[in-house]
Amino acid sequence: MSTAPLNRRGFLGRTALTGLGVALAGSVDALVRPAFASAAPGQAIGYGPLVPDPNRILSLPVGFSYTVVSRSGETQLDGGVPVPSDPDAIGVFARPGGSTLVTNHEIGSDEPYGVPALDGLTYDTGARGGTTTTAVGADGARQGQYVSVAGTVNNCAGGITPWGTWLTCEETEARAGEDGFLLDHGYVFEVDPASQEANRGKSPVPLKFLGRYAHEAVAVDPASSTIYLTEDASGPNGLYYRWTPPQGFRGGPNALRELAQSPGGDAAGALQAMACFQGGTHVPDLSQATEPGTVYAVQWVGVPDRDATSTPVREQFGNDVVTRSRKLEGQWWGDGGAYFVASYARTSDGSVAEHDGQVWFYDPAKQTVTLKTLFGVNPDPAVDTGNYDGPDNITVSPYGGVILAEDGEGISHLVGVTAEGEPFAMARNELNDSEFCGPAFSADGKILFANIQSPGLTLAITGPWHRPLP
Repeated sequence: MSTAPLNRRGFLGRTALTGLGVALAGSVDALVRPAFASAAPGQAIGYGPLVPDPNRILSLPVGFSYTVVSRSGETQLDGGVPVPSDPDAIGVFARPGGSTLVTNHEIGSDEPYGVPALDGLTYDTGARGGTTTTAVGADGARQGQYVSVAGTVNNCAGGITPWGTWLTCEETEARAGEDGFLLDHGYVFEVDPASQEANRGKSPVPLKFLGRYAHEAVAVDPASSTIYLTEDASGPNGLYYRWTPPQGFRGGPNALRELAQSPGGDAAGALQAMACFQGGTHVPDLSQATEPGTVYAVQWVGVPDRDATSTPVREQFGNDVVTRSRKLEGQWWGDGGAYFVASYARTSDGSVAEHDGQVWFYDPAKQTVTLKTLFGVNPDPAVDTGNYDGPDNITVSPYGGVILAEDGEGISHLVGVTAEGEPFAMARNELNDSEFCGPAFSADGKILFANIQSPGLTLAITGPWHRPLP
């Protein structure tokens, strides 16, 4: 495959995405297209060109602004300790007068500010990761922040459940005895955004039936409570998983935890890995899809040992049995299926072909995956030329299209993709080359929250939101 950059406008436009399968909120036709002031050369795709930020934190289109909600190490949690390092994915929930943010902290062992270990909220006192929960007003201003689970490792991404909780995922395969950890890690935990007390004795319970591996993100089918999971791992590359609940299971508050704590709960339901086929021929790696619109039939293969007691889960399968992918990252449920992201692929890491980002859609009714968006290899990530690389977290915009968090080389952006398939820069990190994480909208669509992972800023972005211009 050529490593020349693809013409994103033409390439993305080859598929009739209806966004990326985004359900638009309200009457899009009635939204007004405002005129954009001239801020920089280029076409007014999306929300127009970005205006350089005099504070050198975040460049945004004309009319948009941001508020710093919190800063790791500087802002104080309730109780007077610093906000933990490395904020990553965010779950945003409505509350009276504003929003509640549940924020992952991707902390391994040596980050400067860990998540404090608190009674009833801590899984492993030898670990320093976890989540914090922040109350913000309708204007995005912070009103308080507390620990909601502690004692976990590398809380990277996750996902919102249909019953209004946050599933936070450990991106690790660490065992007890490594790096001072007292327990095995690589699990998923459920966090209730209602209050700190609502999590006491509950959020530290690992949902072991979802497997022990380098979890990245989850998406939950609201009709069946089936959970889809991505794995960010290499040597060999990771897998895409499906967990099917046991017969009679009804998803809801506390249901996953109660299942995990029931007799035989560690192996409840069925955990399976995805295997793709094209015309009856097995597809060993998702990177071999080089045309948007590519469709693969999906079969599911049972995981022999989901707790990886002796062999990592992804190593329990031969390459001729499952379909692998480098850097499986964010997910979002929408359009009756799961959108999931592959961040990049290189032949040097065992991938079949090279790219700088794929967005896939799994359709459970058809049992297929479809390649919706493909980013070619970025020839010069240090130059802001409209080429993007390394999409990570994904969220659906209530105004059409999606927002992707760029976690690649060089300049970092929040990258939008319009309902017509046009990519555009929604924001640019002017502070450093750290990745963006966790983009997610408030329930009323007025605020886009996002993190710059290092030095650890949570941002609230407001402005004249509308359907992005094609």
